[in-house]
Order: sequence, then C-alpha cells, then structure tokens
Amino acid sequence: MSLDKPSAMPVLSVSGLHAWYGAAHILHDVSLEVGRGEVVGLMGRNGAGKSTTLKAIMGLLARRQGDVRFMGQHLMKRQPYEIARLGLGYVPEERRIFTELTVKENLIAGQQAHRTWPDGTPGLNWTFESVFDLFPPLADMQERPAGDMSGGEQQMLAVARTLMGNPYCLLLDEPSEGVAPLIVEQMAEMILALKMRGASVLLSEQNIHFAQLVSDRAYVLEKGVIRYSGTMHELAGNEVVRREHLAL
Repeated sequence: MSLDKPSAMPVLSVSGLHAWYGAAHILHDVSLEVGRGEVVGLMGRNGAGKSTTLKAIMGLLARRQGDVRFMGQHLMKRQPYEIARLGLGYVPEERRIFTELTVKENLIAGQQAHRTWPDGTPGLNWTFESVFDLFPPLADMQERPAGDMSGGEQQMLAVARTLMGNPYCLLLDEPSEGVAPLIVEQMAEMILALKMRGASVLLSEQNIHFAQLVSDRAYVLEKGVIRYSGTMHELAGNEVVRREHLAL
C-alpha cells in the first residue's frame, strides 16, 4: 500500500513543533504528517534537526511545545514508554541495544501484545520467525551477546527489537549511516515490507538515493525549519532544492 498524500486522518500528525536543548532553540514550527501505509522521508544535512524531531515526537526532550498526535492520541503530555505502548516505534541512530543481553533476550525485551487497527483490521504482529525471515543473519545469532555483534548487525537488531513491539508507525533515524551496503539493502527491504503490510515509517535520512528507494513523500529540514515538502519523485527531480538544502 502506498499513498502519494497523507490520509484525512493521518497516523502521525505534528503541528507547530518547537524544541530546545537547554537555551538553544533547535526546532522552529515543524509540521508534518504520515499516513497509514506511507513512508515519509525527513531529509536534511547533519545538524538540520532530523534526530531532534524524532526525539521530540517520542517525548525524549525536556523542553518542547506544539501539537503531536498519534492514532488520534495527543502525545505532548505522555512519557516515552507510554508513547511506545500506543504503537509508535523508535529506532535511534545510536541503536541503544542491550549489549549484555543476547540477541533473543533483546527481542524479548521489545515484545508487546498484538495490535488491531481502529477499523478492525489486524495490525502488524511480529514473531521471532517473521523477524528472522526479514533479517536472516539474526537467526544464527540468537544466543550471541549483542555487544559482540558488528555495527551493521546491531543496527538490524535495533530494528528487529522495535518491530517486536508491533508498531503501527516506525520512527527510523539514519538507518543507512555507517553500515555496509548489504545492510543498507536489507534495511530498504524491511521498510518496503512494512509499507506493504500497511504500517507507516517516518525516515530520518540524508542519503537521498536510499530515501528514493522507499519513500512516498519527503520533507526537507534545514536549521530546524521545514524548507520543502512534496513527493519523493518531485524532490529527486528538483535540483535547486537538493543543491541548496541537501548537497554536502
């Protein structure tokens, strides 16, 4: 399932979002939407505010203001664990796996109950088997301590652990950053698999080639401000926007 535009009732809606680190005002009036079964790229250079946007949505910043709604629920007064229990998954750039636990124990730690969409259709209900089908290398590492894995393997585990929470929507921060091409390919396949099953993804990314493989629409962020929004196809063809806001 793929949407060129967000639905009338988006899965995730952000309006007028501001965020600070201490006295530093990082996000300025950020607004975006993600529809059901849609992959949206949040594009921008390093330091543009992409990771801060995801952290603000998840309630991980002490100071923020604006309106964030997920599945019709207001999030601004909720704690991160409460947001996760609603079905909003988050894979941070730094992975944050439990290095002392085995691969399987990490997956168990992420487990949540099966979900159903508000219209009664089944949600994504991930099992160990379906996660291992998506990331075959993990199947052979179930008893390995996560701290003994490579960076790319840890990235796969971080995503797999979040999927075990059966999220309606996944916030994915820089999945192609610093990993081998094979891992990048598996990440793209995972995102497309989520989309085909009706889940949504908000993808923080600066690699436009990777984003083009999976994204329906894109927002371009620079210095904490949304500078552009449109379909991914339109962004890929807009040389002016790419040169001004994405080129290194």
